[in-house]
This record gives sequence, C-alpha cells and structure tokens, in this order.
Amino acid sequence: MWKSVPVLLGAALFAVAVWAQSTENLEPLLRADHPDAYTVKKGDTLWDISGRFLQKPWQWPELWRANPQVENPHLIFPGDTLRLVYIGTQPSLVVDRGDASRTYKASPSSGDYKMSPEIRATPLESSIPAINLEAIQGFLVQNRVVTPAVLDAAPYVIQGDSERLVVGGGDRLYVRGAMPESESYSFVRRGELYRDPVTNEVLGLEARYIGLGRVVATEADITTFFVTSSREEVQIGDRVLPTEERKVDSTFFPSAPSNQVDGQLIAVLGGVTQIGQYDVVVINRGERDGLVPGNVLAIYKRGALARDRIAKETVRLPSERAGILMVFRSFEKLSYGLVLATERPLAVNDEVKNP
Repeated sequence: MWKSVPVLLGAALFAVAVWAQSTENLEPLLRADHPDAYTVKKGDTLWDISGRFLQKPWQWPELWRANPQVENPHLIFPGDTLRLVYIGTQPSLVVDRGDASRTYKASPSSGDYKMSPEIRATPLESSIPAINLEAIQGFLVQNRVVTPAVLDAAPYVIQGDSERLVVGGGDRLYVRGAMPESESYSFVRRGELYRDPVTNEVLGLEARYIGLGRVVATEADITTFFVTSSREEVQIGDRVLPTEERKVDSTFFPSAPSNQVDGQLIAVLGGVTQIGQYDVVVINRGERDGLVPGNVLAIYKRGALARDRIAKETVRLPSERAGILMVFRSFEKLSYGLVLATERPLAVNDEVKNP
C-alpha cells in the first residue's frame, strides 16, 4: 500500500565536490567498477548514485564537498553529469550542470531565455531525493508515537451526525472530552504498543493517523467537529489530538550513527510479514540512543539456535549481515527506518548495528 503513495515531498540535498579537503587516502572508498562519469536521470536517488561510485553509499560526504562557486551546489537535477576527477592523488566529484539545474533571465520582448545574474526563473524540474520517498511519505507527515497515557486522556469520538457510526471527509461528528487549544486537530486510532523485546520496557504507542478536523462549536464537554479530510472512515472511539507541529524533513544526509548502536527490528509496517526492500520497519532504538534521521544501520539476520551435542547445550549461531536501512524519523525510544537493500529475507527480531 505504502509503495504507491505519490512523492509529494521536496528534493534532497546532495553535496558535490570541486576539490578534496582531506589528506586521507579516499581511494578505498571507491568501487572497483565505478564509472568515470554518470548522467543523472529522473527517478534516481542519492543513495543509488552513491552506490555507483562508493562501496559504502553512506560515506558520500568523504568524497563530495559543496562548491560555493556553483549556484545551489547541494541540489542535483536530472541531466546533470557527475565526473570523477583526481586533485593530486585524491578522488573527487565535479558536476557539469544540465538544463534542469540552470536559472535563466526571461526577456519580456522576445520570450527567449538567456543566462543572466538578474531576474531569474527556476525550472520546475525537481532535484533528486536522497532515498525513495514513496514508501515513507505518510509516516513522515502523519503517523506518530506517543505514550499510552497521552492517548488514554485524549478526547474521543462518540458518534457522527444523524447518529452515524462512521463518518468521512465533509461530515460532522461529536467528540467528548477536554479539548486542548489548537488551530488544527487530527483524528487518530490506537495502533501497536511497542515493547523492547529484551527489557520489556514500553517504548511507545503508535497513534495511527485517520484524518483532520476543525471545531465548529463546543457545549460543556461535547465538541462538534467538521471532518476536513480523512484517509479512512472515522469511527466511534477514535481519539483527537492537536495536529503535530513539526518540521517535515524531506532531505536526508546518509551518515553513520555517532554512537554505538545495538538494537532490533521490532515491527514491520504496512501489513506485510516478510521484510524486503523499501519496507518501513520499527527499531527499538531512538533519540536517547543518539539516532537521528539519516543514520544508516546494517541489518543482521539473527543466528539460529543449534544443539551442541558434545556440550549438551543449546547455542545461538552468529548473526550474518543481510541488509541495510536508513532512519527517517526518530522518537525518544524508537525509530522508523526504511530498508534500502536486502541480501536475504528479513524478519522481526533481526538485529541492527552500526554499518
């Protein structure tokens, strides 16, 4: 379902180099079969392009540096050509701009376009995103993780207009409870309660987004709402929370975590059982563990249990690396991640570690 969500988010930042600023030998970062040049195509992602040049795509900042002489140096557009060059002994990438990334001056008399530093019009062609955004758009903007107490105390839907049990966009409904002040409200439904598989600590409760509404009138503890939009039908018992005010980042900087991370996949979203590329997963590590959006983690297939017939005991075999993911949203105790690549089928309880 999530894989068909349209890409509505902005383009990602992509740093490019004109010279290498480090004396460290960067040659080992390159793939043996890397191209000398690559022309960016519509549908490309930063991750895919990085993987053409680098053995580990999240190490792109080591090779690419922003060039202040180029307008919008962080944006890469379809039609741009990336060339691998050497400054001394150090590899670096330079960008040859295509038509989509240039700005022009419009001539009112002729309608022609020519290069100029004056009145500018930017082409509509979007720059490339860092990762495939289709799979995560809904989770970036709408779903959230709260404590159970927050949802239990939230106002709730008691019925729709004309005693209807379910309502949708354009309908009215009635909500009971103390209404916090907000300019906009979200209807949410209780989702999965996440617990740490090792400590059994409650990590958070998923508040699944259903729709948006605005207050029409309030009398005592009953509030009349108009449903402005809905992703699915609003039902009796759904809760009302102030619409979350947060900056929606559509830009990600692939990077290794700053701290040591040892965690697990504790859930997969979207109604699937097998975890594969572009699936959204939940990790039992979050902001308190130093995870931030853009962090890349390696996924290890959890080793099977084996019977040691000599020692007469059960032992767990070593875990084997099986994929990679990028964190795109982090909460205090857990994070959402997007699986970018897999080498074998993954499952809940598989391990995540520093790449």
